[in-house]
Amino acid sequence: MEKALKRYWPIFILPTLAAFAIGFIYPFAQGLYLSFCQFRTIDKVKWVGFDNYVKAFTWDPQPLTDSMKFTVAFALVSIVLINLGGFVLALALTRGVKGTNIFRTLFFMPNLIGGIVLGYIWNVLINGFLSLIGKPLIELNPTAGFWGLVVLMCWQQMGYMMIIYIAGLQSVPEELIEAAKIDGATKWITLIKVKVPMVMSSITICVFLTLSNSFKLFDQNLALTRGEPGDQTAMMALNIYNTFYGRSGQVWKGLGQAKAVIFCIIVVVLSLAQLLTTRKREVQQ
Repeated sequence: MEKALKRYWPIFILPTLAAFAIGFIYPFAQGLYLSFCQFRTIDKVKWVGFDNYVKAFTWDPQPLTDSMKFTVAFALVSIVLINLGGFVLALALTRGVKGTNIFRTLFFMPNLIGGIVLGYIWNVLINGFLSLIGKPLIELNPTAGFWGLVVLMCWQQMGYMMIIYIAGLQSVPEELIEAAKIDGATKWITLIKVKVPMVMSSITICVFLTLSNSFKLFDQNLALTRGEPGDQTAMMALNIYNTFYGRSGQVWKGLGQAKAVIFCIIVVVLSLAQLLTTRKREVQQ
């Protein structure tokens, strides 16, 4: 069997490789090329070089820099709150509390609901609350739009990160915890000096997921605020969508494609930097 696998492995890998090339590599390469062009359809393109990239930051009435600032602020707040909340929930649900499995299921369930549905549900809830306290609706209130997106993201993602942290906490050897107790370490010291270092692999995964999900957020943004008021709450993904599909003319297609390439580079660079940083702190068991 081993000899057969070594001889015929290209046959087994070819279907997956072909699907990956057709579904990802070719579209990505074509999108990269189109970002340097003006076009209405991919059959009729006009090469303009880096003009689209320059316009993305200067000429565009909805510049990418505005959405970038909003997205970065949203991502920083969301990453901290989601991971802190997920870790606290994981700690609470690994103490042998009665009904732990029920609580885990309840906290995880929001992750199963689609982003568009969540956006419309929270739009109704937040607007109802704002009406009660006499504040402008979320579509007219950029501050409410920002915190509404944060609350929605935390509510949806916190339970998922909780499951990952629970798996990490349950893998911490009991011998280490017992040794810390014998040495006179308090629960707080045990948490900081023993448990947190031992679950750094889970922290790496959770921070990576929350970082990428925060930057790529689109459907919740579209349903909750639609970028209003005046595109002040439009994140980068929604900015690209509005540029590409919300305006007519070949100029906007190429501009939207250039924004998408910039967006991809930013997410890849930040994700790789985060992975390299947190992996250095992981402890081998």
